[in-house]
This record gives sequence, structure tokens and C-alpha cells, in this order.
Amino acid sequence: MLLSWLTNALVLVLVALVLPGVKVDDAGSLLAAAAVFGVLNTLLKPLLRFVTFPLAVLTLGLAWFFVSLLMLLITKALVDGFRIDGFWTLVAATVVVWAVNVLLDMTPGPWQLTGRRRRLRSGRS
Repeated sequence: MLLSWLTNALVLVLVALVLPGVKVDDAGSLLAAAAVFGVLNTLLKPLLRFVTFPLAVLTLGLAWFFVSLLMLLITKALVDGFRIDGFWTLVAATVVVWAVNVLLDMTPGPWQLTGRRRRLRSGRS
């Protein structure tokens, strides 16, 4: 769980560095945002993906992009000191988070010690 939290923190740092509309006030805000984002992705996102599955089929997966966008939106709302200015910056931040996670899924490393990434790495589904 700690490794997942640190990975989320690094992803959010990358988002803040790449996108001028994403601001993090300090390290405490970053760690809080990473924790909230991680908890949302662990608990709420799978539930929302299950509920939106029929819509995802109809939209060829686009609905799940908006589920991911919602995770960042909720994180932004819950954590003072973590700001995303504007809808299009939120869309871009979601794309960056997705791209980094795709790269992490394909790259062996310590972040693959738990969960889905470990199963993919070992060849199990």
C-alpha cells in the first residue's frame, strides 16, 4: 500500500510538472492528494467501473475515461492545496495519469509487487 501511495505521489508530481494548470502547494498536499487518489482508485473506481460497464461497452470504453476523470475531480475537491484549473486541464491530467499507468504496467519494477501489476508481470490474469 505504501508503494502504491508513493507511485501515486510521483504520478501526481509528474502531472503538476507537465501541466501548468495543475498546482500542488506543498509536499503535505501532494502526499494527501496521493493518499486520497489511491484510496479512490482502490475502493470507488472498481465499483464505478462495474456500474458503468454497459455504458463502457456502448461507448467502446470512453465511459471509463470519465470514471478516471472523476477520481481526479474528487481528489481535487477533497484535498486543499491540490488544484486543477479548468475542465480541459482535468482531461489532460487524466490522460497523463493514464499514460504513466500504462507505462508502469509494461515496465518491470518494485511498483508491481502488489495487485494487478504483479499478476500481469507473472503472467496470471
